[in-house]
Amino acid sequence: MSDIISTLSNKDQLQNIRIGMRSTYLADEKVCIEALLKSLALSSETREKISAQAADLVRHVRNHSGPTMMEKFLGEYGLSTKEGVALMCMAEALLRVPDKATIDALIEDKVRAGDWSSHLGHSNSSVINTSTWALLITGKLLAPVDENKVSSTMRGLVKRVGEPVVRQAVAQAMKELGSQFVLGRTMKEATHRAKKLTSQGYTHSYDMLGEAARTAEDATRYFNSYSQAISDLAPHCKDDDIRNNPGISVKLSALHPRYEWGQRTRVLTELVPQVLALALQAKEANMGFNVDSEEADRLDLSLDVIAAVIASRLERLWCCGTGL
Repeated sequence: MSDIISTLSNKDQLQNIRIGMRSTYLADEKVCIEALLKSLALSSETREKISAQAADLVRHVRNHSGPTMMEKFLGEYGLSTKEGVALMCMAEALLRVPDKATIDALIEDKVRAGDWSSHLGHSNSSVINTSTWALLITGKLLAPVDENKVSSTMRGLVKRVGEPVVRQAVAQAMKELGSQFVLGRTMKEATHRAKKLTSQGYTHSYDMLGEAARTAEDATRYFNSYSQAISDLAPHCKDDDIRNNPGISVKLSALHPRYEWGQRTRVLTELVPQVLALALQAKEANMGFNVDSEEADRLDLSLDVIAAVIASRLERLWCCGTGL
């Protein structure tokens, strides 16, 4: 009961924090960074120690592990380039597209956005460099803006193997890329593949591939899927300490078709009971319940939903504690 009273007494403090967050929405990035740097108040000696320790950690990882194909790819493209973003989008989406026509359309949309030629020969991996050539060929084939830059030999190769073959090759490459991030098609498959890391002390918060719900039917399907996932994970929650058990991650925009600020009242009325139900189900299984991040313009709404869910739970505890 004292915890409840303490939480309620912090309402004003939390509100001030929220107001501060709103004031920084779309704020000047340079101003924000300079303010954060000043707030750190780190001495030069401390900064040097941090940098030295970070460098030691990087050297240790590089010297004591063999980079996977995924790490080589990310080492070349990263996630700060158009190519890296396109690859990640394709890697995720190709695992759940329904048909060949959609795969072709997705490849055409994503590959044409990349400047693949700028990456030629940069990687130490011959496989990565070969893949870059394939992406370059496909990019030129699907978006022939600078066709003169593609050698006649490469154009001849494309003509010989044909467009469907090139697309199939890229599709397969992206499936291999995506498999590095996706543990399985079902919870049973995912937990089985996670056993090795789990035995080493790692824990996982399981998420599902998917985007925002477009219809009420979509939202209902996602809710049922999350609920089933929690049920499937429950037998794996064997530790009394919740931190040592697997968890579940939910995306609020997958649970409501109009997850936007303009529909705030409707969202709080319809979505909060759904999230609370899933959170209580996770609690019964003694597993962590995580809310995935959304776009920046939905942060305020997400915090409102989370606060409402917590308040609903506190109201129930308050009623029980007072005998009501």
